[in-house]
Amino acid sequence: MTISPENPAETTAQSLDFRRIDLRGRSLTLAELRAVVPRAKHQTMADAEQKVLDIVAAVRSRGFEALGEFALAFDGVEQSHPRVPAEALAEALENLDPSVRAALEESISRARRFADGQRPANVDVELGDGAVVSQNWVPVGRVGLYVPGGLAVYPSSVIMNVVPALAAGVPSIALASPPQKDFGGLPHPTILAAAALLGIDEVYAIGGAQAIVSFAYGIPGAGDDQPIEPVDVVTGPGNIFVATAKRLVKGVVGIDSEAGTTEIAILADASARPALVAADLISQAEHDPKAASVLITDSEELASAVQRELSVQAGTTKHGERVTTALSGPQSGVVLVDDIEQGIAVCDAYAAEHLEIMTADASAVAARIRNAGAIFVGDYSPVSLGDYCAGSNHVLPTSGTAAFSSGLNVTTFLRAVQVINYDKAALEQVSRHIVSLADAEDLPGHGDAVKIRFADA
Repeated sequence: MTISPENPAETTAQSLDFRRIDLRGRSLTLAELRAVVPRAKHQTMADAEQKVLDIVAAVRSRGFEALGEFALAFDGVEQSHPRVPAEALAEALENLDPSVRAALEESISRARRFADGQRPANVDVELGDGAVVSQNWVPVGRVGLYVPGGLAVYPSSVIMNVVPALAAGVPSIALASPPQKDFGGLPHPTILAAAALLGIDEVYAIGGAQAIVSFAYGIPGAGDDQPIEPVDVVTGPGNIFVATAKRLVKGVVGIDSEAGTTEIAILADASARPALVAADLISQAEHDPKAASVLITDSEELASAVQRELSVQAGTTKHGERVTTALSGPQSGVVLVDDIEQGIAVCDAYAAEHLEIMTADASAVAARIRNAGAIFVGDYSPVSLGDYCAGSNHVLPTSGTAAFSSGLNVTTFLRAVQVINYDKAALEQVSRHIVSLADAEDLPGHGDAVKIRFADA
């Protein structure tokens, strides 16, 4: 059963339009749960696709000329070539606020330790004497990493993209971020400083879909203009145009995901502290007016207390208007459930980018969750920790795709290459089986390719 705005089971708070969806006393299928959980009524990929196709065509046909036109149209910046000079990177690092530098260095250190531990081991399996099959993990040759601009500055996204690529052993890394009119047409200096800290010297002032297209297809050099070489994998978050571009180039290059606007879900019971729940919902709502903040609880008292806290905290936070818009949107609200068991089912149906567990025995509840980009356990593991200094990666699947996708990690930049090494005796041992299966599939040449190796035996 789908609860619609017209259904009396859905109400709104007086002080802040943070709606309620009441699932108590209902037994819903997975499909019904997916239909009823709060979701944004976003512009669809189809709406953006033609605009992105036009960008693809322009960049592929006119290269740097097209990039210059887009920089002027979208960013108000006149640009002859998007490559960021080495001296601009050095200057950004030199002028970086010491406290921000210390924070970035700590974030890098923790992210590196976690990323280094993620790399899977190569495997050799001996299937018989002289019969060995191996799986070797090999880094891709080149990656293009995108760091968005927009309503905030994201040096942390530089770290989240670059560190796992470095840990994977990728030999060539390029980074793009939108040009900023306030900074002479370069990306934000904190973005440049973060890149410099990580040793990334190939940085481009390119925004949006055109950055994804430039990385996917490359741009040939002309005259004194250096080319942008094509990459093997493109990663990084962005708006619907970035996500659409990634969808359109998927297959030409690998991508991490088609990430959408950020989201948080919090599964909480009566033991949760309303002020903490509200603060964490607001922390994601301040990203974007379309950000999703969802509370899932079996406690009506907690739901009411959180709504009161939201009204108070949203009125004092810096980006109050943006927060209020996000919390009042169709993508946000309280989902009331009968118990934690039903709450877990709702969490798995929602498949949140970020899922916080604020319940009694939070670790045990977290262990039962199947679908989430990242799970934050207990009062002292807020999403803000994961955004900056947990060591985990904050580039995570959104819009329910956590049901089948993973967050950015070292394996995003690795390929599993299988190596087959049989000697003559080992091949002979299975030769009759190969011939039998080849004949069964009416592919006798497959069998002949084996038999010829023993024709003189």
